[in-house]
Order: sequence, then C-alpha cells, then structure tokens
Amino acid sequence: MGVFVFLPLVLPLTAWPIARLAEQHLHPRVATRLLTGVAGVMALCSTVCLGLLMVVGTAQLPGNPLPDGWSDPEVRAAVPQDEVAGKLAIPALLVVAVACGRLLWRHRTVRRRAHRALAGLPGTGVAVLPDDTPYAYALPGGGDRTGRVVVTTGLLSGLRPAERRALFAHERAHLSARHHRFLLVVQLAARANPFLRPLRTAVSYTAERWADEEAARAVGDRRVVARAIGKAALVSRGTPLPTLAGFAAPGPVPRRVAALLGPAPAAGEWPPAFTAVGLAAWTAAVGTAVSAMSSANSAVTLALVLHAATPL
Repeated sequence: MGVFVFLPLVLPLTAWPIARLAEQHLHPRVATRLLTGVAGVMALCSTVCLGLLMVVGTAQLPGNPLPDGWSDPEVRAAVPQDEVAGKLAIPALLVVAVACGRLLWRHRTVRRRAHRALAGLPGTGVAVLPDDTPYAYALPGGGDRTGRVVVTTGLLSGLRPAERRALFAHERAHLSARHHRFLLVVQLAARANPFLRPLRTAVSYTAERWADEEAARAVGDRRVVARAIGKAALVSRGTPLPTLAGFAAPGPVPRRVAALLGPAPAAGEWPPAFTAVGLAAWTAAVGTAVSAMSSANSAVTLALVLHAATPL
C-alpha cells in the first residue's frame, strides 16, 4: 500500500479553496451539489483507509481473533510505520463510528419526535404551531413524501403577508430539493474527517442560498425575501437539528441578505477552467479522484497481501 493508504486522510485539504470560493462565485445549487459530492467521496475514502490501517494494527494485538499470518512481517511491511499507524487507527476509527452513530441516532430521534408532535394537526403541507417562540424549519418525510413546513405563530406574527409567502416558498424549496440529505452527508463527512469541516460550513450556507433563490423566483421580489430573512433572523432560534434546514438558520445571514439585494446568480453548471473558482474546482475534483484511486489501490493491495498470508 505504501503512502497511498495515508493520502485520503489529508487530500480533503485540496477542497478548502473551492469550499470558500464556491459560496461566492457558483450558483448555490451547483455549489451545494459539488461540495456535498466531494465531501461524501473523500469521507468514504478516508474511512476505508482508516479501516485498512485498523486491520493491520489489530493483527498486532495479542489475543486478537484474526489469523496469525496477518501479523507476519510481510503484511506489516505493506504499511509504512505500521506499529504506530496501525494502533492509532483503532481509536481513530472508533471515534468516527461513535460520532457518526450519535449524529444518525439524533437525526432519527428528532425527526420522529417532530412528527409525533404534529400528529394531531391537520395533514396539510404547512403545520402552524401555537407557540410564541419564533422559528420555522422544513421537516422531511413522515406521513407524506414531500414533508411539511413547520412554523410557529410567534414567527408568523412578525411577518407581513408577502414575507410569509417568502417564508413558505423558502421552506418548500428545502423540501422539494431534499436539502436535508445534503446537510446530513456533509455533517457525517465532517465527523469522519475533520479536514472536511469547511465543506460542511459551506454547504450549510449554500443550501440556504439555494432556497433563498427559489423563494425569490416564486415570490417575484428579491427584496421581500431579504426583508423576511432579516426579520426572522433577529428573533428566530433556528432549527432543532443541523441536518434540518430552516428559514433563519444560524450563519452569515447578512451575506444572504446582501446576495438577495443584488442580481440573481448565473445558473452555470461548471465554472470556466482558467478562473480562480475553476482552478479550485478542478483541484478538488482531482483530489477526490486521487483519494478514490488511493483507497481502492490500498484495499486491493491489502486484500492480496492478507490472502497470501492466510494459512490454508
């Protein structure tokens, strides 16, 4: 395997430039899909390589259930610094598994509680809760495929009719585009590899910007959407879970408002190659491809080495 097994652990650094530039220069829809894809692939590759290192490290532990041949010097020679890397990979992979498991458990628990709380309300696409605490978010799944918009009377009372339409259009955009899936992927990726945290932050912003633009198109007035976001941000407490999208989610709200006060972004699918954002996008794409090839090469190599070392 050589150094190839370590590359996927650090190659997420190649995505940092596009994480910053995509927010500013790409259409939010393109940025969200691009950054989520990069984060998901890189997280998977780094986790696979941690698993390969863990196998080598576990084989060195006394009393392990693995075949004795897996601890032979020929197997350990496939990994540089096998004693240190192999043993460090065991707690590292355990931390990743626990962190991702806790996120998935909380995601499922919060969604189930939210759906149970709405069970007595009419089965419409919008659930208005009689609560003075102002908040709104998109709740996917449940009794229907598209999900429901959850909003309180406390938030609606502070918005004008046109701003309420902007709120509902924003949340429906989250539901129709399945933004909760993008958010869940980047949240898991950031827990699998800390170097992917900038992509998590960027996708949290671009997903909101994507819904902002859809709301502006539906309402027909960008300034109305900007005013609604600004008002909601002053009083809203956000969403109950980072993987659920909300109208005034914590983050750079002034940047969202400023973007809405300007012209609509161009809907290009890929940035020109000879620009800063284009070079950053290609760097991230190459880093993702190298990460995938490195993890595949390491997996195949270790499988062949372990097969040769396994007694018949």
